[in-house]
Amino acid sequence: MDEKPCCTAEALRRITPVDVGGVGVGIAMLDPILKEVEAMKLSGEREIGDELMKRVKIYNYIPPRAEEQYRTALLREYRKSQERGV
Repeated sequence: MDEKPCCTAEALRRITPVDVGGVGVGIAMLDPILKEVEAMKLSGEREIGDELMKRVKIYNYIPPRAEEQYRTALLREYRKSQERGV
């Protein structure tokens, strides 16, 4: 896993653009989070989504009303990362 950022400013430099419900959103630390979750070898989509949300919330604010849209987007990014072999 990549080294954790030393501060919020460093985390902000590691932003990945993601489509969340038709809106472009920058998610900090997404690539390292995807790698961490993939290494956990979780099987169920619900379990993977829960873990992604938990970790993404460490570095990013997710509005409560948009949580399902974020979960959908994060699972999509997770599947794409598996296809790429990230």
